[in-house]
Amino acid sequence: MTQDFGELDGLVRKRIRGLRAAMGLSLDELASRCYLSPSTLSRIETGHRRISLDQLVSIARALGTTLDQLVESPDDDVVIRPRHDAARGLTIWTMNRESGSSVARMRVTRPAPTGSAALKAHPGRDWLTVLSGTLVLLLGDRRILLETGQAAEFSTMIPHAFGAHGGPAEILGVFDPDGQRTHLRPAD
Repeated sequence: MTQDFGELDGLVRKRIRGLRAAMGLSLDELASRCYLSPSTLSRIETGHRRISLDQLVSIARALGTTLDQLVESPDDDVVIRPRHDAARGLTIWTMNRESGSSVARMRVTRPAPTGSAALKAHPGRDWLTVLSGTLVLLLGDRRILLETGQAAEFSTMIPHAFGAHGGPAEILGVFDPDGQRTHLRPAD
């Protein structure tokens, strides 16, 4: 669905006003932060003045957001659909699509692999917490059982793997870009 300019313009103005209010800033305070007069900012918020790109950038910066976030379309799909990877015994819900770190909810059904050949290492760090069930984390020579509510953080340069113990385990993981490519990719 394509959004017309008038709808987007109105949405941007509402976002500016809403963020200002959420931050507890008066018109004077925000105007001072973005080097505009309070009357100019008021006319921008109410739609009585066009917003120039340099003003929009300055306002976004003063509100602690980005230009992209101020103008993003509300038509984006907000439903996170699971991706099933039967070969790896995983169901993955990727919870952010930004570059950089990714947050993923994963349902692990396969048991932990056996043998050191199954352990993988890559640059970066991983963080995960167990939402339900028990997860086996193989970390170098260690076999660690993580139960519901427990978390782990480790350097991914240590050879590692994980699997379910005694039934499926649900985890929430934060992966840096290297971990994202390794853990969230489909099986070969």
